[in-house]
Formats: sequence, C-alpha cells, structure tokens
Amino acid sequence: MIDYTNCNIEKISVHTIGNKTNGEGLRLSKSLLDTSDLRVRELLFKFFLNPFSNPEFHSFTFTNEDFTLNPIFNFASKIFDSSKTLYKNSVNIAKHLYELSVHPQIKSGDLFVAYFSGISIEDELTEAIGIFKSENRQAFLKLDSSNEDFSIQYDDGINIEKLDKGCLILNTDRDSGFKVCIIDKSNKSIEAQYWKDIFLQLSPCNDDYHHTKEFMNITKNFVTKQLSEEFEVSRADQIDLLNRSVDYFKTNDTFDKKDFEKQVLQDTGIIKSFRSFDSDYRQKNEINFTDNFEISSQAVKKQARVFKSILKLDKNFHIYIHGNHELIEQGVEKDGRKYYKIYYKDES
Repeated sequence: MIDYTNCNIEKISVHTIGNKTNGEGLRLSKSLLDTSDLRVRELLFKFFLNPFSNPEFHSFTFTNEDFTLNPIFNFASKIFDSSKTLYKNSVNIAKHLYELSVHPQIKSGDLFVAYFSGISIEDELTEAIGIFKSENRQAFLKLDSSNEDFSIQYDDGINIEKLDKGCLILNTDRDSGFKVCIIDKSNKSIEAQYWKDIFLQLSPCNDDYHHTKEFMNITKNFVTKQLSEEFEVSRADQIDLLNRSVDYFKTNDTFDKKDFEKQVLQDTGIIKSFRSFDSDYRQKNEINFTDNFEISSQAVKKQARVFKSILKLDKNFHIYIHGNHELIEQGVEKDGRKYYKIYYKDES
C-alpha cells in the first residue's frame, strides 16, 4: 500500500518523443520545468499519481535476469544517488525511449520525468522517480468574459484524468531491481507492448502479493477452463468451487498448497488434475514461486472480483450463489426442460 499524503514533487523534466520510423524527431528541453505555481503542481500531482492508487509491483529485469544491466534501472539509480542529476538522466531516458520508438503504431508524445519525496510504502518514507508519457491530446474550449460580451477559444492540451503510460520507481529493494508500478492504457496489441517489455523491461515482484494473485489466477483458470473437460460438473459446481477457493484465501493468513487441495478441491481425481494443470501453467507462463507463502489481503480483495458467482440461465434469470452448494438442486423435466431447485429458510 502506497501513501501519498506527505508526498511532494521536487523536480520535473519534460521532453517530446517522436516516432523514429515515421521520421518524427526528438525534442529535448534545455532545463527543468518551472512548477512554482501551486495550482499547476496540484494538477500535475493528480495527473501523475492518481492512477497509482492501487498498484501492482514489478521489478527491473534484463537479459539473463541481470537487472543491473537494465538502462532504466541504472538511470534511476543515478538519480536516487543524487537528485541533482535528474535533468541529465531524464535526457538519457528520453534518448533511450526514442531509439526504441520504431514500431509504426507507437505514438509520439510528451515524456515527463519527475522526482518525488515523502512517499510512504509499508510505513517507510522513501523517494520515487516517475516516468510518464502523454500520447493523446484533446481539444478544450475556454470562455473569455473579460469584455462586455463573451468570446470563446479552443486549444489542444493534456487531459489530466487520462495518463496514457507511466511508471513509478520506488527507492526500495534496489538489490532486487527496485519496486516499480506501471500504467499502460493505450494500444494493447503485441506490437505496441514496448513500454513494459522493451523500454522498462519489468517482471512481477517475487513477493506475497504476486504469489497470492498468481495462485488465485491459476485456480480460477483451472475451474473455469479445465475442470469441465475432465469431469462431469455443472456450472453450479464450478461456482461452488470458486467460492470455496476465495473463502480459503479470505479466512487464512498463510497458504499451504496441500492444505488448500484438501480443504477446497477435496476429490483425489480433481487434485491430481489440478497439480498437472498447475505445473503446465507455471511452465508456460514462466511463473516461479513456492507452495507456501503469506497471503496478501490486498491481492485477495482485487482477485476476488473476477471470481464470478453468477449462474446465468438463458436470458431470463441470474442466480447468485454465495454459500452452501447443497441448497441448490439441478434436474431435467420429462419434456426436456432443465431446472434448478433452490432451498432457503428466510426471504428478504
């Protein structure tokens, strides 16, 4: 959890990054951005940091997982060592991004490199470096009532409610590649994934949040995609299994895979199938973590949203299943019509 209550923007540098393949240039500023106006600072603060209210953490990586060779890791390290080098290293960051902006779909934009102080993470005050790219300008209207009548003008500018691309590098865990949060709300095609994979070169942090998130994701994929291919299960059975999975993570502080299998999956055949699916999934997605870890409540809260407990019947009914699976019964009438019978005590 990140707390920005006492955060302050110390310095900002801005450059314009074009698309090299499309013949667009690189425009470098000559000095730091003047942010002495308090209102401007408030708007920049909102523009930069509001998207990172509930972040997921990554860390820098590189060839052979040697993050010390990652250019952005090195530029950030130099800034953290001396904030006086922010402008110089912002130029290095801009040049590096420009050299990588070669795919025709990559948009030109303004690149902001900012230095923040007073950020709190896990009750520890630290500094952060923000790298933000604004790619989409929007038209806005401005009314002028200085004379006896009104006049209207228009201009193009940055929408502070929509940060296109950004990352926040926290000055913590340097020996394992820093903690980094990332935003990318633009084109999601493979060709345009240069921000995270090519420019920043990040991988998920190997922490409890990551472990909890990934294991819940593996469980969800197994129940919704694999289970029905090997076993005769109804949608209600799948929902029941998803509910038991979420309940396990909500009611336990630590995760033990064998205990999870015993309490949630229960059936030996399903457990065997799950182990095979889990192994293949980890290998295919290059996921590596232990089978015992502390459960992250923040990850549980976020992942629980995608564990759907809704049983959709044609276009007529939606049944929300939250509890005892034994209180719902499925059957087929003689004329072929399918039905669910639901038992309950109280109505509200």
